[in-house]
Amino acid sequence: MSTAVAAPFRFFSLRVVRTRRLGPSLVRIAFAGDDLRHFLSDGHDQSLSLFVPAAGRSEPHVPVELGDDWWQAWRDLPDDVRAVMRSYTLRSLRRNPDEIDIDFVLHEPAGPASAWAAQADPGDPVFLLGPAVADNRAIRFRPPEDTDLVLLWGDATALPAVAAILEALPAGQRARVWLEVADAGDVQDLATEADTEITWLVRDEHGTGPLAPDGLRTGPLALDALRTAQLPPAERPYVWIAGESGCVKELRRHFVRERGIDRRRVTFVGYWRLGLSEEQLRESGG
Repeated sequence: MSTAVAAPFRFFSLRVVRTRRLGPSLVRIAFAGDDLRHFLSDGHDQSLSLFVPAAGRSEPHVPVELGDDWWQAWRDLPDDVRAVMRSYTLRSLRRNPDEIDIDFVLHEPAGPASAWAAQADPGDPVFLLGPAVADNRAIRFRPPEDTDLVLLWGDATALPAVAAILEALPAGQRARVWLEVADAGDVQDLATEADTEITWLVRDEHGTGPLAPDGLRTGPLALDALRTAQLPPAERPYVWIAGESGCVKELRRHFVRERGIDRRRVTFVGYWRLGLSEEQLRESGG
């Protein structure tokens, strides 16, 4: 059943089509379903909510038939029944046939979504809460038309969005990018026509920063790298930073206070927070 939720978002009933390992810590899963003909997005960092089965269950239990009232009913389900909800970024959307890709970060100890992704097989069902309107509030990458330099930072959770953004940048657009991953094997060749310089920061080569419950590390790598970076001259730069909430806030302060970039031209998104599960993060309002 497909039931519209608070427009422009709705539920999509999907199944796994195939999986592909991208590196020691990353796996790409392709999903398909008849509902995807209604999935629309013009964004490059489109946020989604994915619902996978609870441990030991074969189907994701979400009361989509309740329409706008699904949330509280889902929360009221027993822990061993309620589908696990996690936020992800769309990696790609294809037509004919309709498919989407979502990249997952794998880690130990594995959380429920990571454990599901590591074992996902073709045919496995999921629910997706995603956009039915191409321009929607879950798209954050919006550089002003006069942007003469794009600055991007992301950890592994933001890598899909950064990759999609780079693919979309026009030829000649100057961009400087910093990406943090857990393992050197997670470094990818990212396609772009833009004038781009990409710096990869590999955590297993540094061993710094506290270990988060989901296996991701955060610490001074990004800030140290950015403070020493020589940026090309630009009059109208645009900054997009996404990943661990605390790190994102530090980097925003760096760009606004130390680099003097107009705060209105800095987009920052906390995808996760050190020490909190996604459920705790939502309850805290973060």
